[in-house]
Amino acid sequence: MRRIRNVKIVATLGPASAGPEMVEALFVAGVDVFRVNMSHSSHEALARYHEIIRGIEARRGRPIGILADLQGPKLRIGSFKEEKVELKAGDSFVLDNDSRPGDESRVELPHPEIFAAAMPGEHLLLNDGRVRVEIIEVQPERLITKVIFGGTLSARKGVNVPDAVLPLAPLTEKDHADLEFAAALGVDWIAQSFVQRAQDVIEARRLIAGRAGIMVKVEKPAALKEIDEIIEASDSIMVARGDLGVELPLEEVPGWQKRLTRGARLSGKPVVVATQMLESMIVEPVPTRAEVSDVATAVFEGADAVMLSAESATGAWPVKAVETMDRIAHAVENDPLYRGLSRARRTEPQPTSADAIANAARTVAETIGASAIVCYTGSGSTGLRVARERPEVPIIALTPSVATGRRLSVVWGLHCVLTEDAASLDDMVSRATRIARDEGFAKPEERVVITAGVPLRTPGKTNLLRVARIGVPGSETV
Repeated sequence: MRRIRNVKIVATLGPASAGPEMVEALFVAGVDVFRVNMSHSSHEALARYHEIIRGIEARRGRPIGILADLQGPKLRIGSFKEEKVELKAGDSFVLDNDSRPGDESRVELPHPEIFAAAMPGEHLLLNDGRVRVEIIEVQPERLITKVIFGGTLSARKGVNVPDAVLPLAPLTEKDHADLEFAAALGVDWIAQSFVQRAQDVIEARRLIAGRAGIMVKVEKPAALKEIDEIIEASDSIMVARGDLGVELPLEEVPGWQKRLTRGARLSGKPVVVATQMLESMIVEPVPTRAEVSDVATAVFEGADAVMLSAESATGAWPVKAVETMDRIAHAVENDPLYRGLSRARRTEPQPTSADAIANAARTVAETIGASAIVCYTGSGSTGLRVARERPEVPIIALTPSVATGRRLSVVWGLHCVLTEDAASLDDMVSRATRIARDEGFAKPEERVVITAGVPLRTPGKTNLLRVARIGVPGSETV
């Protein structure tokens, strides 16, 4: 099941893709990581998906990642006397803690955290940003606002607070239960919503306790002010353009997508670009030209993965959506401009021996025309370092840890193979060359570049680089 592309595909499971046959069809079509949205999935559903995916993994002999996406806090207004109300620009509108049904002049806002953080001049976004109000006066239990952009409002619509950091924990009681269940079940990644500060990530990491990687969904403007620290505290980030586009001016989202992608790459953390990538394929069998360009842009920028949401979860064409994304990625990576753009965005290696070896592996492989880079990685750090270099040759990540192989399934360019630890340096070379040949990456007489840590089985100690010829005893040591 070798993928003929470097960027990975994440697909969300849901009613349209719940059955074992459909999940396997999605994997065959190109999915590398399956996402389960805990906003819409029960623990029983997650356990069922987990069992299906692990069965496919066993049959296909390829590690598959599972991502459990936590819901996070949901801020919503109360109810109205009528089915809906119309707010007009310039009108006064009050949000208060009165539980009585609202009307055109007021509605309940059952979130004391917003009252505590709100300041005059700040904006609130209602109904996914379709209605915007400006806070004129803050009282202990009332916010008096002026409608900036009017529109229709109905019961329980969402509230976004783009201008303030809310004194609100990003993990609700439901999130705590979902996190614990998912981690105990054995998912590979947990996506954290509503992150505003690096401390939010640190708290989630404490709860996960090493049982899964933590993927931070960047969706709050407050997070952008502390983004370097948040990336450092995370294992991966997701550019959650849907919520980010509600709270930021839409025209700023593309620039932030680029900055977040480059920031994550600089740190050697995988970055996933998500939301509305092939939105029209929820109902149509082909995407719009603009959507194709959107996916292509993420691939050109060097994102580790691109993600499908409703397209695969509730859409009419889940397999076609994956196949389309696969074709776009393949076409971009074979475009004449792709390699030049990838070279231009390379970053300097960190001043460590492990990063220097990863950089050297790319340089040597490209200089001698090697067929692949083979990296031994127990914890995954060597694989991440080599992928950060974005080499022009394939990367084979050999690991004895199935958990590592599954977690690396979201990382750009890594073809993960489960294998036993090498018993010696000779066994290391022999095993690497045999797997490179058997997996279809190299032919007899071709060369591969091998990276590993010595002593063997020493996590995080990448300090060896060798060049070996397929089918030829002995190798050059660099």
